[in-house]
Amino acid sequence: MAAASAVLQSEWTKIRTVSSTVWTLASAFLVTVAMSAALCALMKSTFDDLSEAEQATFDPTFVSFSGMILGQLAMVVFGVLVVGTEYSSGMIRTSLAAVPQRAAFLFSKVSVAGVLALVVGLATSFLSFFLGQALLGEHRASIGDENVLRAVVGGGLYMGLIALFSMGVATMLRSSMLSLGILVPFFFLISQILSAVPKAKEVAKYFPDQAGSKIMQVVPNAMDTEKAPYGPWGGLAIMLVWVVASLLGGYVVLKKRDA
Repeated sequence: MAAASAVLQSEWTKIRTVSSTVWTLASAFLVTVAMSAALCALMKSTFDDLSEAEQATFDPTFVSFSGMILGQLAMVVFGVLVVGTEYSSGMIRTSLAAVPQRAAFLFSKVSVAGVLALVVGLATSFLSFFLGQALLGEHRASIGDENVLRAVVGGGLYMGLIALFSMGVATMLRSSMLSLGILVPFFFLISQILSAVPKAKEVAKYFPDQAGSKIMQVVPNAMDTEKAPYGPWGGLAIMLVWVVASLLGGYVVLKKRDA
């Protein structure tokens, strides 16, 4: 039986020595911060063009996370690659031969990748906030304002959970291409489209991205959007249910099927 510390060390070595995963995390950080900064600067210059309702519900904290849509994509790719690379390269057989306890193998991988994604997510969230607020000028919020710190920390949690959810899906599908072919359209097309359809949006509110993103809002109906039937922590809890379900599904598939 492989020692837990040895399995964790092995998973850490796999992640940091695969250039694609390292560059994906770097992209998540850089692209999110850059896009958020650009949109905050744009928002400051066009603030007077907003409607009265939008100005009244302006959420400077949430605006500073505008680039999260691209950071989310990078986290999806990271989560998929952490799992899918072993299947595409055939190394999964070697890994399972070294660690036959499949629960230990999977959840060691999830733990290492999850902590790394969370650290990058928190760094991204805090830098996006501080840089974005500096660019918003007189419309900015302070980290000490009510619920702002919760939103900023929540942004990091959101990015980490997206990566974990993607890992669970990739473990179930055992293919990077298939996983990306499902997750990318789901988050960037299906979820966005359904959230704008009158009847379908009642269901879309409970999708992981739609629910989880509420943790980053300080104003419930920010920018005159429709208020959700749950609060920030309720939305994060819904997202957490999706993550747990995907990881449990991944474990069941990994346990039942040969490598």
